[in-house]
Amino acid sequence: MVEFLTEPLMITILLTIAGVAIVYELFSSKFGISGFIGLFALLLFFYGHFQAGLAGFGTIALFAVGIMLIFLEFFLPGAISGTLGLAALIASLFLAGDSPLHMGISIFISIGISVAMIFIMVKVLGKKMVLFNRMILFDKAGNEQGYVSNVNRTDLLGKEGIALTVLRPSGTAIINNERLDVVTEGGFVDQNRKIKVIKVEGVRIVVREL
Repeated sequence: MVEFLTEPLMITILLTIAGVAIVYELFSSKFGISGFIGLFALLLFFYGHFQAGLAGFGTIALFAVGIMLIFLEFFLPGAISGTLGLAALIASLFLAGDSPLHMGISIFISIGISVAMIFIMVKVLGKKMVLFNRMILFDKAGNEQGYVSNVNRTDLLGKEGIALTVLRPSGTAIINNERLDVVTEGGFVDQNRKIKVIKVEGVRIVVREL
């Protein structure tokens, strides 16, 4: 059984099953059956290599850390945990392999088939990756949700008030019993002079002396 599990063809098959299962999980909102199938395929891979004396406890520990990080990705925001977990998995595969060349070929084939699986899921089946939905903000904040980028005081147009400070050309004025930051058209206005709002641009209130 150990010889069978460490054959290059069987290694490629096990890694491909694991890769496709992981890809399928990226389109799922929670860990499911495909995730357990992929995990079982990786366990068979490491079991065969451990029994053959190719993988040590350090390699197994690195593999376990990678699985744990990928599993945490389903509960944590962003993709840091999943990326580190995938890197740990690939590193443990190379450490467990007898030949880096054969292992690299098997991993390359597995990744190629997994990428093809992603293409089919996205382009053919129209699926969306839940992992990317965590990374990218798709929601838009609009007025319907109560979001206002800048308070537009158009209600002050035509209102009169008094310059609380000297406007040079900016300063403070009292308009409708409200203390506001204002700016003149360019000239200076002395303190306590009467002013009138002639333009409002977002939070910029332009006044003119009466």
